[in-house]
Amino acid sequence: MKKNTLSADRTRKTILTVVLTVICIIYVLPVLTVVLNSFKLNTFVKSETFALPNGKSWNGLQNFVKGMTFGNYPFWKSVLYSVVITVASTFLILLFTSMAAWYIARVNSVFCKIIYFLCVFSMVVPFQMVMYTLSKTADGLHLNTPWTIPVVYLGFGAGLAIFMFVGFVKSIPLEIEESAAIDGCGPVRTFFRIVLPMLKPTLISVGILEIMWVWNDYLLPYLVLDINEYRTIPIHIQYLKGSYGTVDLGATMALILLSIIPVIVFYLSCQKHIIKGVAAGAVKG
Repeated sequence: MKKNTLSADRTRKTILTVVLTVICIIYVLPVLTVVLNSFKLNTFVKSETFALPNGKSWNGLQNFVKGMTFGNYPFWKSVLYSVVITVASTFLILLFTSMAAWYIARVNSVFCKIIYFLCVFSMVVPFQMVMYTLSKTADGLHLNTPWTIPVVYLGFGAGLAIFMFVGFVKSIPLEIEESAAIDGCGPVRTFFRIVLPMLKPTLISVGILEIMWVWNDYLLPYLVLDINEYRTIPIHIQYLKGSYGTVDLGATMALILLSIIPVIVFYLSCQKHIIKGVAAGAVKG
């Protein structure tokens, strides 16, 4: 009986391993395709998409050079705008949503509950439903520059961040904050000296998720920013077109690879914090 049970367990584990391996290959295949084609000549990208580079198709680093020097818009400006927007948006989201979540979790009122459920509801609203109204509003409020678009990202990123922060704050013993109040700490000092350091796991987790989202986002900057003056990396890649709309796929793949490398490295180095942050925010709901 035990032998049959052990055999069945091994069979299940083998099947599960095979299934997960296939799923992993499916997810990795697009990234691998980008890597392979970023070193090929443009004609071979179209005709031999999934083949390894060889002596005929190998183009070395020329695709990277062409992608970064193509057109009149410098690639370094796109990198600068992407970095500014990503860093500023993530900072605003972490600061304001953590403060709002602390207030919502500690003030047990109908108003706070309504705000919390509205934030959670915003997570399921498709961006396409509000994008045209948003672009017009952003123009009217002059939020159409890399220095002001983080305010727009704050609105869209607040739902997930508040949801995670509220769950973690509810797991913090209220007695700690009461002790700080007895020692003379006001609300602002209590938050920054007591609560914020304890939010570190969730801060890191939310920060990683928001950075990955903002860095890779194409649609919101395309709708809000003046693309003739301000281009993020995804928009820059979109405009790698020659005469008559021809696209150099080799150069495009090269720039896509350059854009995803920082995110992949950042995610792999911080993925353990995502698991910790999600688990910490799920203690209480």
